[in-house]
Amino acid sequence: MAKYGFTGAKPTQSSSANTGVFGVNDVVELLGKGKFKKQVFNMQYLVIAGGGGGGGPSGNSSGTGGGGAGGYRSSYQLDTYSGGSSSVESVLEVPFGASLTVEVGGGGSANTDGSQSVFSSVTSYGGQRGGNGGPSSGYSGSPWGSGSGGGSYTGSVNSGGTGTPGQGTNGGYGKGGGATAQRSGGGGGGAGTGGTNGQDYDPGPGGNGLSSSITGSPVTRAGGGAGASSGNYTDVGGSGGGGNSAVNATAGSGTINTGSAGGAAAKESGIPGAGGSGIVILRYPNTLTITDDLGTLTMTTATDGSDKVTSITAGTGTVSFA
Repeated sequence: MAKYGFTGAKPTQSSSANTGVFGVNDVVELLGKGKFKKQVFNMQYLVIAGGGGGGGPSGNSSGTGGGGAGGYRSSYQLDTYSGGSSSVESVLEVPFGASLTVEVGGGGSANTDGSQSVFSSVTSYGGQRGGNGGPSSGYSGSPWGSGSGGGSYTGSVNSGGTGTPGQGTNGGYGKGGGATAQRSGGGGGGAGTGGTNGQDYDPGPGGNGLSSSITGSPVTRAGGGAGASSGNYTDVGGSGGGGNSAVNATAGSGTINTGSAGGAAAKESGIPGAGGSGIVILRYPNTLTITDDLGTLTMTTATDGSDKVTSITAGTGTVSFA
Protein backbone atom coordinates (compact mmCIF):
# COMPACT_ATOMS: atom_id res chain seq x y z
CA MET A 1 0.00 0.00 0.00
CA ALA A 2 1.40 3.39 -1.00
CA LYS A 3 1.77 6.01 1.73
CA TYR A 4 3.35 9.44 1.08
CA GLY A 5 5.00 8.34 -2.18
CA PHE A 6 6.29 5.00 -0.88
CA THR A 7 5.27 1.38 -1.57
CA GLY A 8 5.43 -1.10 1.28
CA ALA A 9 6.13 -0.23 4.89
CA LYS A 10 5.05 3.22 6.03
CA PRO A 11 8.11 5.52 6.15
CA THR A 12 8.93 7.74 9.11
CA GLN A 13 8.05 11.41 8.60
CA SER A 14 8.92 14.27 10.96
CA SER A 15 8.88 18.05 11.28
CA SER A 16 12.57 18.13 10.30
CA ALA A 17 12.63 15.66 7.38
CA ASN A 18 10.22 14.20 4.81
CA THR A 19 10.92 11.80 1.95
CA GLY A 20 8.60 10.84 -0.87
CA VAL A 21 6.24 12.31 -3.44
CA PHE A 22 3.35 14.02 -1.67
CA GLY A 23 -0.16 14.83 -2.76
CA VAL A 24 -2.04 17.83 -1.36
CA ASN A 25 -3.98 15.66 1.07
CA ASP A 26 -0.73 14.08 2.28
CA VAL A 27 0.76 17.48 3.04
CA VAL A 28 -2.39 18.66 4.85
CA GLU A 29 -2.46 15.50 6.95
CA LEU A 30 1.20 15.72 7.93
CA LEU A 31 0.97 19.44 8.70
CA GLY A 32 -1.97 18.71 10.99
CA LYS A 33 0.15 16.15 12.84
CA GLY A 34 3.17 18.45 13.03
CA LYS A 35 5.16 16.01 10.89
CA PHE A 36 5.85 18.02 7.73
CA LYS A 37 8.96 20.13 7.26
CA LYS A 38 7.80 23.65 6.57
CA GLN A 39 9.55 25.67 3.87
CA VAL A 40 10.83 28.36 6.20
CA PHE A 41 14.11 29.58 7.63
CA ASN A 42 15.06 31.34 10.85
CA MET A 43 15.57 35.09 10.84
CA GLN A 44 17.16 37.09 13.65
CA TYR A 45 16.60 40.84 13.67
CA LEU A 46 17.33 44.16 15.32
CA VAL A 47 14.64 46.77 14.62
CA ILE A 48 15.21 50.30 15.98
CA ALA A 49 12.90 53.26 15.37
CA GLY A 50 13.86 56.92 14.96
CA GLY A 51 14.73 58.88 18.11
CA GLY A 52 12.74 61.85 19.38
CA GLY A 53 13.93 65.43 19.00
CA GLY A 54 14.98 67.43 22.07
CA GLY A 55 12.72 69.97 23.75
CA GLY A 56 13.15 73.73 23.54
CA PRO A 57 13.89 76.52 23.25
CA SER A 58 12.28 77.98 26.36
CA GLY A 59 11.92 81.13 28.39
CA ASN A 60 14.79 82.23 30.62
CA SER A 61 13.16 80.62 33.66
CA SER A 62 12.21 77.24 32.16
CA GLY A 63 13.99 73.92 31.82
CA THR A 64 13.58 71.54 28.89
CA GLY A 65 13.63 67.76 28.53
CA GLY A 66 15.72 65.48 26.33
CA GLY A 67 14.14 63.31 23.64
CA GLY A 68 13.43 59.62 24.10
CA ALA A 69 15.23 56.93 22.09
CA GLY A 70 13.44 54.99 19.37
CA GLY A 71 11.92 51.62 20.18
CA TYR A 72 14.48 48.80 20.27
CA ARG A 73 13.59 45.16 19.51
CA SER A 74 16.18 42.38 19.18
CA SER A 75 15.78 38.66 18.49
CA TYR A 76 19.51 37.98 18.14
CA GLN A 77 19.97 35.05 20.48
CA LEU A 78 23.49 36.05 21.60
CA ASP A 79 22.34 39.49 22.75
CA THR A 80 21.79 40.00 26.45
CA TYR A 81 18.68 42.18 26.22
CA SER A 82 16.01 43.63 24.01
CA GLY A 83 14.52 47.10 24.68
CA GLY A 84 13.93 48.16 28.25
CA SER A 85 16.39 45.43 29.32
CA SER A 86 13.71 42.83 28.58
CA SER A 87 14.39 39.30 27.34
CA VAL A 88 15.54 38.83 23.76
CA GLU A 89 12.60 38.08 21.47
CA SER A 90 11.99 34.79 19.63
CA VAL A 91 13.56 34.05 16.26
CA LEU A 92 11.19 34.78 13.37
CA GLU A 93 10.25 32.01 10.93
CA VAL A 94 10.26 33.39 7.38
CA PRO A 95 8.74 31.56 4.36
CA PHE A 96 10.93 31.28 1.27
CA GLY A 97 9.84 33.70 -1.44
CA ALA A 98 7.60 35.81 0.81
CA SER A 99 7.76 39.60 0.42
CA LEU A 100 8.28 41.18 3.83
CA THR A 101 7.63 44.83 4.66
CA VAL A 102 10.57 46.99 5.73
CA GLU A 103 10.38 50.58 6.99
CA VAL A 104 13.23 52.56 8.51
CA GLY A 105 12.00 55.35 10.76
CA GLY A 106 13.41 58.86 10.58
CA GLY A 107 14.55 60.80 13.62
CA GLY A 108 12.34 63.60 14.87
CA SER A 109 13.36 67.21 14.39
CA ALA A 110 13.24 69.59 17.38
CA ASN A 111 10.09 69.02 19.46
CA THR A 112 9.00 66.20 17.15
CA ASP A 113 8.52 62.46 17.80
CA GLY A 114 10.63 59.94 15.92
CA SER A 115 9.03 57.61 13.35
CA GLN A 116 8.43 53.88 13.65
CA SER A 117 10.59 51.17 12.06
CA VAL A 118 9.05 47.92 10.80
CA PHE A 119 10.19 44.49 9.68
CA SER A 120 7.41 42.03 8.77
CA SER A 121 5.27 41.66 11.93
CA VAL A 122 7.77 43.53 14.13
CA THR A 123 7.09 47.23 14.81
CA SER A 124 9.28 49.50 16.93
CA TYR A 125 7.70 52.81 17.96
CA GLY A 126 9.38 56.17 17.49
CA GLY A 127 10.98 57.98 20.42
CA GLN A 128 9.09 60.81 22.14
CA ARG A 129 9.94 64.47 21.68
CA GLY A 130 11.45 66.34 24.60
CA GLY A 131 9.28 68.22 27.06
CA ASN A 132 9.22 72.00 26.82
CA GLY A 133 9.19 74.39 29.74
CA GLY A 134 5.71 75.36 30.85
CA PRO A 135 2.94 74.48 33.29
CA SER A 136 2.64 71.06 31.63
CA SER A 137 4.63 69.06 29.14
CA GLY A 138 1.76 68.52 26.72
CA TYR A 139 2.58 64.97 25.67
CA SER A 140 0.52 63.41 22.90
CA GLY A 141 0.74 60.80 20.18
CA SER A 142 1.65 57.72 22.24
CA PRO A 143 2.88 54.98 22.17
CA TRP A 144 6.59 55.70 22.05
CA GLY A 145 9.69 53.52 22.13
CA SER A 146 11.26 55.45 25.02
CA GLY A 147 9.72 58.44 26.80
CA SER A 148 11.28 61.88 26.85
CA GLY A 149 12.33 64.00 29.79
CA GLY A 150 9.75 66.39 31.23
CA GLY A 151 10.12 70.15 31.03
CA SER A 152 9.92 72.45 34.07
CA TYR A 153 8.46 75.85 34.85
CA THR A 154 7.25 76.50 38.41
CA GLY A 155 7.64 74.60 41.68
CA SER A 156 5.74 71.65 40.23
CA VAL A 157 7.15 68.38 38.91
CA ASN A 158 6.32 67.55 35.30
CA SER A 159 6.40 63.84 34.58
CA GLY A 160 8.57 62.40 31.85
CA GLY A 161 7.09 60.33 29.05
CA THR A 162 6.36 56.61 29.37
CA GLY A 163 8.19 54.11 27.20
CA THR A 164 6.69 50.92 25.76
CA PRO A 165 7.63 47.76 27.70
CA GLY A 166 9.90 45.54 25.64
CA GLN A 167 11.04 48.51 23.54
CA GLY A 168 12.33 51.26 25.81
CA THR A 169 12.22 53.08 29.14
CA ASN A 170 10.70 56.16 30.77
CA GLY A 171 12.01 59.70 30.71
CA GLY A 172 12.98 61.56 33.87
CA TYR A 173 10.73 64.24 35.34
CA GLY A 174 11.37 67.97 35.04
CA LYS A 175 11.74 69.85 38.34
CA GLY A 176 10.82 73.47 38.93
CA GLY A 177 12.02 75.29 42.03
CA GLY A 178 10.56 78.29 43.81
CA ALA A 179 10.68 81.86 42.63
CA THR A 180 14.47 82.16 42.97
CA ALA A 181 15.46 78.58 42.05
CA GLN A 182 16.39 77.46 38.60
CA ARG A 183 14.33 74.88 36.69
CA SER A 184 15.72 71.77 35.05
CA GLY A 185 14.42 69.26 32.50
CA GLY A 186 14.70 65.51 32.77
CA GLY A 187 16.75 63.23 30.58
CA GLY A 188 15.08 61.17 27.87
CA GLY A 189 14.85 57.41 28.23
CA GLY A 190 17.29 55.13 26.43
CA ALA A 191 16.79 51.55 25.28
CA GLY A 192 18.66 50.26 28.33
CA THR A 193 18.04 52.67 31.21
CA GLY A 194 15.57 55.44 31.94
CA GLY A 195 16.37 59.14 31.84
CA THR A 196 17.50 60.80 35.07
CA ASN A 197 15.17 63.22 36.86
CA GLY A 198 15.89 66.93 36.70
CA GLN A 199 16.55 68.71 40.01
CA ASP A 200 16.83 72.37 41.03
CA TYR A 201 19.68 73.71 38.90
CA ASP A 202 20.70 70.23 37.68
CA PRO A 203 19.17 68.72 34.51
CA GLY A 204 19.05 64.97 33.94
CA PRO A 205 21.39 63.06 31.62
CA GLY A 206 19.89 60.80 28.97
CA GLY A 207 19.34 57.10 29.61
CA ASN A 208 21.85 54.63 28.21
CA GLY A 209 21.34 52.54 25.10
CA LEU A 210 21.86 48.80 24.59
CA SER A 211 24.65 46.83 22.94
CA SER A 212 24.00 44.26 20.21
CA SER A 213 26.45 41.96 18.42
CA ILE A 214 24.07 41.04 15.60
CA THR A 215 26.57 42.34 13.00
CA GLY A 216 29.39 40.30 14.54
CA SER A 217 30.80 43.07 16.75
CA PRO A 218 29.18 44.80 19.76
CA VAL A 219 27.63 48.20 18.99
CA THR A 220 25.66 50.32 21.45
CA ARG A 221 22.63 52.17 20.08
CA ALA A 222 19.47 54.06 21.17
CA GLY A 223 20.66 56.48 23.85
CA GLY A 224 18.37 59.13 25.34
CA GLY A 225 18.85 62.90 24.99
CA ALA A 226 19.96 65.09 27.91
CA GLY A 227 17.81 67.71 29.65
CA ALA A 228 18.75 71.40 30.02
CA SER A 229 18.44 73.90 32.89
CA SER A 230 17.47 77.56 33.01
CA GLY A 231 20.47 78.02 35.33
CA ASN A 232 22.91 77.53 32.44
CA TYR A 233 23.55 73.89 33.29
CA THR A 234 23.72 71.15 30.69
CA ASP A 235 24.22 67.40 30.72
CA VAL A 236 25.24 64.49 28.50
CA GLY A 237 23.24 62.16 26.31
CA GLY A 238 23.05 58.45 27.01
CA SER A 239 25.52 55.92 25.62
CA GLY A 240 24.80 54.78 22.10
CA GLY A 241 24.53 58.22 20.53
CA GLY A 242 22.20 60.37 22.67
CA GLY A 243 22.59 64.14 22.16
CA ASN A 244 24.05 66.49 24.79
CA SER A 245 21.99 69.48 25.92
CA ALA A 246 22.79 73.17 25.46
CA VAL A 247 21.90 76.63 26.83
CA ASN A 248 21.59 79.50 24.31
CA ALA A 249 23.36 77.25 21.81
CA THR A 250 22.73 74.26 19.54
CA ALA A 251 22.21 70.97 21.36
CA GLY A 252 23.62 67.68 20.14
CA SER A 253 21.61 65.48 17.78
CA GLY A 254 21.22 61.73 18.11
CA THR A 255 23.62 59.67 16.00
CA ILE A 256 22.10 58.56 12.69
CA ASN A 257 21.01 54.93 12.31
CA THR A 258 21.07 54.32 16.06
CA GLY A 259 17.61 55.57 17.05
CA SER A 260 19.24 57.86 19.63
CA ALA A 261 17.49 61.03 20.75
CA GLY A 262 18.30 64.73 20.54
CA GLY A 263 19.42 66.86 23.48
CA ALA A 264 17.32 69.69 24.92
CA ALA A 265 18.06 73.40 24.54
CA ALA A 266 17.21 76.00 27.21
CA LYS A 267 16.60 79.76 26.82
CA GLU A 268 15.47 81.74 23.80
CA SER A 269 18.54 81.26 21.62
CA GLY A 270 18.77 77.53 22.19
CA ILE A 271 18.30 75.09 19.32
CA PRO A 272 17.27 71.53 20.30
CA GLY A 273 19.00 68.54 18.74
CA ALA A 274 17.26 66.21 16.29
CA GLY A 275 16.72 62.53 16.87
CA GLY A 276 18.84 60.00 15.01
CA SER A 277 17.28 57.81 12.31
CA GLY A 278 16.56 54.16 12.99
CA ILE A 279 17.87 50.96 11.42
CA VAL A 280 16.74 47.43 10.56
CA ILE A 281 19.40 44.69 10.74
CA LEU A 282 18.65 41.14 9.54
CA ARG A 283 20.73 38.00 10.19
CA TYR A 284 19.99 34.83 8.22
CA PRO A 285 21.73 31.73 6.72
CA ASN A 286 24.50 32.59 4.23
CA THR A 287 23.02 30.17 1.69
CA LEU A 288 20.26 32.71 1.00
CA THR A 289 20.19 35.86 -1.11
CA ILE A 290 18.15 38.93 -0.16
CA THR A 291 16.33 40.99 -2.82
CA ASP A 292 15.15 44.59 -2.51
CA ASP A 293 11.88 43.97 -4.36
CA LEU A 294 11.05 47.59 -5.20
CA GLY A 295 14.55 49.05 -5.28
CA THR A 296 13.58 51.58 -2.59
CA LEU A 297 15.86 50.57 0.29
CA THR A 298 19.41 51.56 1.21
CA MET A 299 21.11 48.39 2.41
CA THR A 300 24.43 46.59 2.66
CA THR A 301 25.15 42.90 3.22
CA ALA A 302 28.17 41.24 4.83
CA THR A 303 28.99 37.68 5.90
CA ASP A 304 29.68 36.69 9.51
CA GLY A 305 30.48 33.01 9.95
CA SER A 306 27.63 30.87 8.63
CA ASP A 307 25.26 33.86 8.39
CA LYS A 308 24.71 36.92 6.25
CA VAL A 309 23.92 40.24 7.90
CA THR A 310 21.98 42.92 6.02
CA SER A 311 21.80 46.44 7.45
CA ILE A 312 18.97 48.58 6.05
CA THR A 313 19.56 52.24 6.83
CA ALA A 314 16.82 54.08 4.90
CA GLY A 315 13.68 53.63 2.89
CA THR A 316 10.34 51.84 2.81
CA GLY A 317 9.70 48.74 0.71
CA THR A 318 9.78 44.95 0.79
CA VAL A 319 12.46 42.27 0.77
CA SER A 320 12.38 38.58 -0.18
CA PHE A 321 14.84 35.69 0.16
CA ALA A 322 15.76 32.80 -2.12
